This record gives sequence, structure tokens and C-alpha cells, in this order.
Amino acid sequence: MRALVGRSGTVELVETPDPEPGPGQVRIKVLAAAVQPIDLFTASGGLPGYGLVQPMESYGLGWDVAGVVDRVGPAPAAPDSGDRVAAPGLGDAVIGLSDRLPQPVKAQADYVVLDATAVAPAPAGVPAVRAATLPLNTLTAIQALDLAGLREGESLLVTGAAGALGGYLVEIAAARGIRVAALAGREDEALVRGFGAEWFIPRGTDLSTAVRAAVPGGVDGVVDAALVGLPALDAVRGGGSFVAVGAGQAPLPLRGVRVSTVFIRADGAQLAAVSGLAESGRLTMRVADVYKLDEAAEAYARMGRGGLRGRLVLVP
Repeated sequence: MRALVGRSGTVELVETPDPEPGPGQVRIKVLAAAVQPIDLFTASGGLPGYGLVQPMESYGLGWDVAGVVDRVGPAPAAPDSGDRVAAPGLGDAVIGLSDRLPQPVKAQADYVVLDATAVAPAPAGVPAVRAATLPLNTLTAIQALDLAGLREGESLLVTGAAGALGGYLVEIAAARGIRVAALAGREDEALVRGFGAEWFIPRGTDLSTAVRAAVPGGVDGVVDAALVGLPALDAVRGGGSFVAVGAGQAPLPLRGVRVSTVFIRADGAQLAAVSGLAESGRLTMRVADVYKLDEAAEAYARMGRGGLRGRLVLVP
């Protein structure tokens, strides 16, 4: 089969043996795979420099997949008794997350093998190209909001609210009854308000002053998708919460603010909930453009230029 790998700054399409699922795993015939910033970083060769992985000749690319289960591995010797969705079967349309970094092959390929617990039914009626934008960003949003620990009626600042992750953060927070202040470019005010933001903060203003003018005393929490850092922390009330997205990006826990970093993990049960939200029209799946797998180098170059609204998606 074909698979995309990153080799010290280049993206290469290679031929590799078809993968076989092991116990508790499924093989997915890939119909669509989104391109994420972490893929760009992986392809650049930057992972070993952060101590995240051992140096390898190349690294598999792709976290998000939408496709069809075409092979099921044997049942595990000791089935997991936790809170899981039903195991997918042959022919099931699914979405999934390939969350392990040092893998020679990941989701940007003709086939990918994932643990059954890392996949969930695809949202009914949603094309695979759109469904492929869901797993990484929605799971990051859910897990970041869980870390923030906000209750219904409390307030949240989302930085980078017009981005792919930021948009899902606003929508999922609003669905939980959390009041959202959104930081984005002036041209994106209508967009982020459409996601459910109650307050809009234009990028380039004094962030903490603007937030505190809208929410006296400061917001109850922040999810910092744009890596703003200390100015966003200063917009939080004393004793509130701050969630950083990205290793090494968390500021000091000043004024008793509880600071944490979200490290994404695959979770089939959470993905199943995401599918439900997508089916009901409560998530906006934005696709910036679609490329063939053999056009991936062009897609990665476009990702590197920035300025996208939505995700680039690769198809076989």
C-alpha cells in the first residue's frame, strides 16, 4: 500500500506492506485523512529535538481518519471492561485517531490499523472528507474543557477561536452551557459568534483589559489554542483555570490559577459523542481544500503558508 512519511523536512509517498490488525485492533480502509499542524511539525523532523521520540529514519504522518473497517483482529485475551463503545465490525463506517507519535505508518495512507477503542461510528449522513476533520480537534477540545473544569453558566476565554480547534472549542463549550469569550481577527467576528461566542475580543487589543471589561473580575477559565500565554492568563480571575494546548506552552500559575496542559489521547466513547453532535448539526466541519494522496507535498506546503480556515484533507 501507499503511505506518507516525513523525512527531515520532506514529505514522501512510499510503498509499504499492508498492515495487519492484532488483538483488539481493526484495519481501516482510508477514505479521507486531515492534515494537522502536528503533521507539519513531524514532517519537519522536529520531534526528536523535543525529546518526544527516538530518532528514526522517517515518521508516519496523519492523526485523523475517516474510512471503512475492512479487517478485524482477534479478540483480546482480556477484554476491557471499561466504558467503551461497541467494537466496530466489518464494513462499518468509522472515524478514528492515530495518537501514537513514533509510528512508521499512520493515517495518511491507503490503510491504517488502530486499536478498536480509538475509533467510533462515523456521523451518519456526513461525507468522509468532512468527518475526517473531527477526531484530533474535537477530542482536544473535549479534553481541554474537561481539564478546565467549568460548570454551566461559567465563563471561558478561547484564543484562536476562528481556527479549526478554536471553532470546535467554542461550539462544544457553548453546547455545555458555558459562556464563551472568543479571541480572533476582526474579520472573523460573525464566524465565531455563529459558533456560539457571547463576547468577541478582536486580536491586537489589550487582551486582559478587553476581557475584564466584558467579564468583570476576569473569566473563570481559558483554553489557549493560539498559544498567547501570559496575556491570556491575566484575563483569568484568581483561582481560575488555564489550559495550554501544546507542550512547553504553559505559563506560571500566577494568582493561584490552576495551569495544565492538554495532551491528546484517543477515546472511542468521546468520539462517539462527537459523531452525535455532528449528526445533529451542532459542529461546523470546515474543509479548506481536498488533495489526492500523491499531491500531499502541495498540501503540506499550503499548510505551511498558514491563513487557512478549516482543514486540508487528503483522499486516496
